[in-house]
Amino acid sequence: MQESIKAIFTESIQAQIAAGEAVAEQLETAAYVISQTLINGNKLICCGVPSSHMLAEHFASLLINFYETERPCLPALTLSQSNINLSGQVPNAHHELFARQIRAVAQEGDLLFAIAVNGNEKEVISAVESALTKDLKIIALTGNDGGELTGLLGPNDVEIRMPSKRASRILESHLFTIHCLSQLIDNILFPQDD
Repeated sequence: MQESIKAIFTESIQAQIAAGEAVAEQLETAAYVISQTLINGNKLICCGVPSSHMLAEHFASLLINFYETERPCLPALTLSQSNINLSGQVPNAHHELFARQIRAVAQEGDLLFAIAVNGNEKEVISAVESALTKDLKIIALTGNDGGELTGLLGPNDVEIRMPSKRASRILESHLFTIHCLSQLIDNILFPQDD
């Protein structure tokens, strides 16, 4: 059993090292895009489904509150996963869940931060499509081959794709990426004298 535990940790560490080498440039770009969006007075809109939703909420919370150093609140929100009010009233309500919220709350200059493990999550794809109709920039946190989501992104968008096929390793890397972005954004917006 202990050998299995060590193997799991080793696989996770190796996935993190591979991700660090594969996405450093995209992380830097994403940090600057998010920071510029916030400097311009716009907000970050986060979304993801099932476990990715938890990560979206976590990232928005880190921006609203703080990561490791206290600082002013930054405007971010997570789109709701609850579709209780839509069921039975709107065709394809489940797939349109995020798209309708984007149409309601997104304003020019806002940024969509979409998290998708495999890039084929219909709710996230419809959110990205809705964001594109509002001319929002998109940062997509993906894994594996990026799925259908990759094909929707334009030259001004940023994809941070984890080089793994396993959902568990992708989610771990996504959490680490969110923490990395939080630290980079804080460094850009609120530099500290060391």
